[in-house]
Amino acid sequence: MDNIYFNGMSFYGFHGVFAAEAELGQRFYVDLELSLDLSKAGASDDLNDTINYAEIFTCVQQIVEGERFKLVEALTANIAEKLLRQFPLQEARVKVTKPNPPINGHYDSVAIEMTRKREDYAQ
Repeated sequence: MDNIYFNGMSFYGFHGVFAAEAELGQRFYVDLELSLDLSKAGASDDLNDTINYAEIFTCVQQIVEGERFKLVEALTANIAEKLLRQFPLQEARVKVTKPNPPINGHYDSVAIEMTRKREDYAQ
């Protein structure tokens, strides 16, 4: 299996348990590792034989910026599910980083990472 990586995508979203988080919003970072067979695209050099990176970005952007979740876990799971349903992926590893959660202490960020497979969403 082959992989496509998206690193450090940055979005402004309104996710969190506390009212101030949902009202003020904050930056979220998303990293993806998408698994699929890229052999045909490697041989053909044709965009139609792979996934369009811009469409992946837009899909994630619409979720992070257009929807609201209390938990980063729910946001992460939703991204993985929509990617697997919308694109011909075998597996999606999604990491969402929340740099400024309301925690009293010193830290760089918190992050949730989930790996989901196509068969998790078989119909």
